[in-house]
Amino acid sequence: MRIRLALISACLLAAGAVAIATSSSAEPATSSQTRSRVLVGFYDDQQVYGRTDWAFRQLKSLRAGIVRITIDWAGVAHRRPAAPADPADPAYNWTAVDHIVSQAAERKVKVLASIYGTPRWAGRAKNRLPRRTKDLRLFAHAAAKRYSGRYQVKGEENEPVRRLPAIRHWLAWNEPNNPIFLRPQWKMVKRKWRPQSAFDYAKICSAVWVGVHSTRIGGERVACGATGPRGNDAPRSSRPSTSPLVFLTWLRRAGLKRFDAYAHHPYATSRFERPTSVPRSKKTVTLGNIGVLLKQLSRLYGGKRLWITEYGYQTRPPDRYFGVRYSAQAKYVHQAFALARKTRRIDMLVWFLIRDERRLSGWQSGVVSIRGTRKPAFRAFQRLR
Repeated sequence: MRIRLALISACLLAAGAVAIATSSSAEPATSSQTRSRVLVGFYDDQQVYGRTDWAFRQLKSLRAGIVRITIDWAGVAHRRPAAPADPADPAYNWTAVDHIVSQAAERKVKVLASIYGTPRWAGRAKNRLPRRTKDLRLFAHAAAKRYSGRYQVKGEENEPVRRLPAIRHWLAWNEPNNPIFLRPQWKMVKRKWRPQSAFDYAKICSAVWVGVHSTRIGGERVACGATGPRGNDAPRSSRPSTSPLVFLTWLRRAGLKRFDAYAHHPYATSRFERPTSVPRSKKTVTLGNIGVLLKQLSRLYGGKRLWITEYGYQTRPPDRYFGVRYSAQAKYVHQAFALARKTRRIDMLVWFLIRDERRLSGWQSGVVSIRGTRKPAFRAFQRLR
């Protein structure tokens, strides 16, 4: 929700430098995959890429069934590859991602991989549509091929060839209705404003979907959307954004037809709202009125499944303005899971974060405090059934 992807590239580089083989015990049979078919997991690139061993110990204890990670296109491909569909092209550096995917497989945690970030050689900025969507499509193909479950890589000297684990869950971009992650949001076309973000994202989503499925491996699922809960629909404002229902409507008008699931981030709008609270604004979609989004999704795309790929509540301490009490955060974990399970069309619930961010201007929605203390919400996740 707030600016957080600036940390991802640094984490990727740091993780790449320390990516070494480590031993670990197997994940217990009682994982969140058994939790009424709702796959429960976490999203915390800073910890997963930067403190991998620690992060996966927490995920194991939390009984996480899935971990969301960002595959930073700009970070993996610093220069234009000569053979972009080939994951072995020397322009690609997959070291950090390989390490994470291998660690997840050892602990029997699934991976949800979000492809994001246009490289400078491919476009104006990370949060812009690439000049050629073909470049994104070929990168998605290379990523899906590398993590098909069949791809083999050479080890270090005197080490045998090893097969990389599979990724079956994919996500196209992040919060494209938010100008932090995709610009421009609105554009004047034939003397009328239209949500340009929806048109640009339709191309992004299609490129990722086609790229992943062009491997013909089978079993992959690509979610599109990953929309933030709010938007002002005010193109003349200082910070224009697009509300999720308007964004979804214009995705269809922009010609988007193919994706496997829709993703949304139904954060509450304030610390005074519970997961069951219905927001006052009709431009907002939280967990409390998620049925509105599902109804629109059904009207436009039929019975597509819904993934909650980011959700959470901040706590106080330390955040006195946006945080809820520790006990309330734990209670909201149970309430959010109950709502997801009751909805029946929700297949996934991903919590942001594992550990609080150190910056007070960041997010304090972790189940572990910055001092390393487990909050009551940690136990709440362990007890989910």
